[in-house]
Amino acid sequence: MHTTEELQQILDTAIQNLKFPDHPKQLYDPIAYIINLGGKRVRPLLVLMATELFGEDANLSVHAAMAIEIFHNFTLVHDDIMDNAPLRRGQATVHEKWSTNVAILSGDVMMVEANKNLAKVNPIFLKGVLDTFNATAQGVCEGQQLDMEFEGRNDVSIDEYINMIRLKTAVLLGGALKLGAIIAGASEKDADLIEQFGENIGIAFQLQDDILDVYADPEKFGKQVGGDIIANKKTFLLLKAFELAEGDTKTALNALTASKEFNAQEKVNTVRGVYDTLDIQEIAKEHMNHYRDKALALFAQINVSDERKANLLTLTNQLMAREY
Repeated sequence: MHTTEELQQILDTAIQNLKFPDHPKQLYDPIAYIINLGGKRVRPLLVLMATELFGEDANLSVHAAMAIEIFHNFTLVHDDIMDNAPLRRGQATVHEKWSTNVAILSGDVMMVEANKNLAKVNPIFLKGVLDTFNATAQGVCEGQQLDMEFEGRNDVSIDEYINMIRLKTAVLLGGALKLGAIIAGASEKDADLIEQFGENIGIAFQLQDDILDVYADPEKFGKQVGGDIIANKKTFLLLKAFELAEGDTKTALNALTASKEFNAQEKVNTVRGVYDTLDIQEIAKEHMNHYRDKALALFAQINVSDERKANLLTLTNQLMAREY
């Protein structure tokens, strides 16, 4: 078994070795650009870790890991267009650096490049790998669509929100783990268990993100604390606050989210104050822990030794202990 550091080294090498055509440059340069902006590379790492969990060498699933990483970056390129985002990982987004049309087309060809990498997987596993990848990719698109629809709605329920983040964020973690499991020849039961483990960790991870956006230490947090509040994003915290708020608090919350002219810092402080009054941070943490515990219970059912499980458990704990 490789250590996590060694797996990251395998990933880095594979990313360096990704070759895209030279021409037309405007089509392919943005791909190299976005992929080399870095990021945590958690998703491709999960592919490799799942393969080793089930007793095979991570190098067998490196092509699938690249497919997941290229696909993930493709969704970022298109999401940034939809969000009108100027920055990604602190650098100009593809549509800002080139143009919206280039970003659309480069994104399209990234999906093709992801498939080209998938096609390099051992043919015995190709059907399962393709089915899993397609289901995952479709789920991510469904999640993004729901996220956009929620922006214009004032009746989004907590359940709907959880389902949206499950699709938009969590299925990709589950899908990455399942790909690694399939390529290792895991049983169908174990492959499904690790997929569900990933989904539940993904939901916990996103709820943690919602909490950090409001309560993170600004020194450690890589982006603006309170960004979700300023943008009126319907996070778990805001939806829960609307559910629990009454009387003057509800009126204040409605006024804050409806106002077009506001001082950003004041708005953040006032909304955070409402959250504190309603104990929203604690409620959100309880929900986060519920999904984390559910994930760990599923993980415990996977039929491999504790020794093999150690690396993935350590990574899970690191992800859930982050402060940014």
